Amino acid sequence: MPTYVDPNKCDGCGKCVDICPSDIMHLSNSIFSGRKAYNIEPNYCWECYSCVKECPQHAIDMRGYADFAPLDHKLTVLRDEEKNEVRWKLKYRDGSKNEFKFPIRTKAWGSIPSPQSQKVPTKEQFDSQFLSHEPEYLKTDQGLVTAKR
Repeated sequence: MPTYVDPNKCDGCGKCVDICPSDIMHLSNSIFSGRKAYNIEPNYCWECYSCVKECPQHAIDMRGYADFAPLDHKLTVLRDEEKNEVRWKLKYRDGSKNEFKFPIRTKAWGSIPSPQSQKVPTKEQFDSQFLSHEPEYLKTDQGLVTAKR
């Protein structure tokens, strides 16, 4: 579900531009509309919704897919810092509503160690199926769980 910006709500803060991993959120500087965010390539949206969750004005929404949110729907995402949750509200065309709540799991900037601060992997670690420091961060020292036949 690619994102779009409601220009009436956008204040041009640029937080969506800073957090977008695919670099498709940009700021216009039009003499008619002022500084507003917009999605330059909706087809290339990774659908991570970082911009939606980061927007303090709740100006960014998604265009829903037909199987998830049928025609004439309204899908809204709200980030509530006080309750430490992200709420997804879905209103169907028949008027019924559905709401999903998830805890905010975003890490603070600078709280994740940089790759340069990690120890250089050994030859054995390079040949392993694990990603860098995966057992440590997954909190499993016996490896990944595998299906039994």
